[in-house]
Amino acid sequence: MKLGLVSAILPELSLEEVLKFAAAERLACIEVMCWPVGKAERKYAGITHIDVNGFTRAQADDVNALCARYGVGLSGLGYYPNALDPDPVTAKKATDHIKKVIRAAALLGLQNVNTFIGRDWTKSVDANWPRFLKTWKPLIAFAADHGIKIGIENCPMLFTGDEWPGGKNLLTTPVIWRRAFSDIPSKHFGLNYDPSHFILQHMDPLSPLREFKDKLFHLHAKDVRIRRERINDVGIFATPLEWHQPRLPGYGDIDWARFMAALMDVGYDGPVCIEVEDGTFGSTLAGRQSAVRVARHVLAPYFG
Repeated sequence: MKLGLVSAILPELSLEEVLKFAAAERLACIEVMCWPVGKAERKYAGITHIDVNGFTRAQADDVNALCARYGVGLSGLGYYPNALDPDPVTAKKATDHIKKVIRAAALLGLQNVNTFIGRDWTKSVDANWPRFLKTWKPLIAFAADHGIKIGIENCPMLFTGDEWPGGKNLLTTPVIWRRAFSDIPSKHFGLNYDPSHFILQHMDPLSPLREFKDKLFHLHAKDVRIRRERINDVGIFATPLEWHQPRLPGYGDIDWARFMAALMDVGYDGPVCIEVEDGTFGSTLAGRQSAVRVARHVLAPYFG
């Protein structure tokens, strides 16, 4: 396994500066955010450390040269839109850009592109399913043609009233994963697994690892704290930001020793990238860099 960083937490730094920071912190890799250049649509979105629009072989060579200079690899490219947005224009922009990210990953010689499936949050899983298949069968085929694995993060994207009642990402639980992987049976379709999203759903984050070990393409290292005292006040049906708090690994409810042991038991040997969404370290660049440093200290003993 390789310990890395999700670049979204460092939007004010250039790619070279992110690589330099990762090297200084003895991190092996980064997942690079590749949003379209422009205004962010939500927190932690809209970050562009590689602009894939019109991305060329020469640009890919330049990026790989930077990685070689700092001794830090790329674990994959990341872009997390809603490709099933009920607005067809928004959805098409997302799918068009996903293809650009896939092409760029292939030029860079990478294996992984990480994203969301998306969802019309006003409809049930069953009602979303035909559109999911229509959208994602060709996208997975496109990825396969380029030698790229698509890792779907299991985040429910259900935190506030804007995402109520269904959330904006379809692939959140094993029962849905089984159905999706059965209907799109491709070695290029899998998971960018984040254990914190199982804690959010009151599930055991170790529970899917053995069954889905062949679908674990990439991992995020993020923790979460369930505020039980707040649940006692607002109830479990309140929007989740009312009763949970994103934390760094080691500061939430995940037992990281058990989780890392379970990963090793199932033979996972891919990237594990620290994702920082913990506001307790402050909003400054120095605070967010400190958060990465703290998370690395927590996780480093599990890596050779």
